[in-house]
Amino acid sequence: MVAVPQEMTLIGHGAGGGPEVLAAQRGPVPAPRADEVLIRTMAIGVNRPDVAQRSGSYPPPPGASPVIGLECAGEVVAVGEGVARWKIGDRVTALTNGGAYAEYCTAPEAQTLPWPKGYDALRAAALPETYFTVFANLFGHGRLVAGETVLIHGGTSGIGVTAIQLAKAFGATVIATAGSAEKVAACAELGADTGVNYREQDFVEAVKAATGGKGVDVVLDMVGAPYFARNIRCLKLDGRLVMIAFLDGHVVDGLDLRPIMVKRLTVTGSTMRPRTTKEKGAIAAALEAKVWPLLEAGKCGPRIFRSFPLAEAAAAHRLMESSAHIGKIMLTVG
Repeated sequence: MVAVPQEMTLIGHGAGGGPEVLAAQRGPVPAPRADEVLIRTMAIGVNRPDVAQRSGSYPPPPGASPVIGLECAGEVVAVGEGVARWKIGDRVTALTNGGAYAEYCTAPEAQTLPWPKGYDALRAAALPETYFTVFANLFGHGRLVAGETVLIHGGTSGIGVTAIQLAKAFGATVIATAGSAEKVAACAELGADTGVNYREQDFVEAVKAATGGKGVDVVLDMVGAPYFARNIRCLKLDGRLVMIAFLDGHVVDGLDLRPIMVKRLTVTGSTMRPRTTKEKGAIAAALEAKVWPLLEAGKCGPRIFRSFPLAEAAAAHRLMESSAHIGKIMLTVG
């Protein structure tokens, strides 16, 4: 039996705003509901949706914790009614519905996975948000298969690092964009076949050159409106554009829709947080079956750029907003 305190330290964000609103405060330890586990957190991933929630543009869904944070790793200290797989003392990593910026966090059993063999808490906590997102979008909505070519924007973001590695592991050719020579080199180290510095090159022309004018089968984009028409130009016949964020806007003016019909393109996208537990659980099961063996074999894995103590969450958000990082930004507890 593990003694669970009634109160914990968590990171609040008040009414929202810049990184400076993030501050440590005391609050109640959540109790696991039916089919949930309570995790004593050891490490927490920092993600773009966290920044959006802090600033007020990405509110949590109904019933979710108002505390920021979508992924953590740690030790199970309590289980709710109906939990069958996990027991107290198990070390797990979880895609949470919120609440991860805290010493204790609940997560649905279905969204909780074991640490890959050989992983510590920091590396395990860096997995859920990007791996769930990339696997569902690149191979689900994007239908990427071996032998195809994919264009991945933001190649050195947490999403980009994961997408490059998984695409290569499943047999695709990868073209990745990044904003500096250092970041392009990092994309190559991760396995990208072609790296494009978007500040110095037109990625549309770079794609044409890399594919002999044929274009790519799939584009994974998180930039949004400014890239939309150019992404369409990069796609070959029956290509798929998969959108997972709109970092630079979501309204496209003056768009010529004819190429979508002429090239039989699919334009799709999704968000992860609003999905049901059943939907997320199906993704978790697929990851454990198809991706966890790759992680344990060292064929892919998270790249940790920097970690901060939980109390320094504001500094972690400032780094995230600077886009100076290559890979994941993390928080540690204890």
